[in-house]
Amino acid sequence: QVQLVESGGGPVQAGGSLKLSCVASGYLASMAWFRQAPGKEREGIAKHVASLNYIVYADSGKGRFNISKDNAENTLYLQMSSLQPEDTGTYYCAAHYGYVPSFVASDFDYWGQGTQVTVSS
Repeated sequence: QVQLVESGGGPVQAGGSLKLSCVASGYLASMAWFRQAPGKEREGIAKHVASLNYIVYADSGKGRFNISKDNAENTLYLQMSSLQPEDTGTYYCAAHYGYVPSFVASDFDYWGQGTQVTVSS
């Protein structure tokens, strides 16, 4: 059974930075970060496809977020900078054994429990 464990969330002031981590219990070709703000739908932020050495950002992740992966440790990271109150939400790590061409949440089979990020103004 695949397990994804996120960490690194917490409270931060506007303009600050956080680095999230997601440790996977094994190799997964596609790993991604999503977030869900209160009252809003879950949205994709960025995706890493190990088999293709491919990174893509959704509109919500462009500019201030940087995704990376330590393949040896099966750990996915999300470096977030210049955080704003609208970045507040629960951040989830998602994964799939194969290539996922989209940011559709239902295309990812495995999800972590989420880590809360709260940005205060």
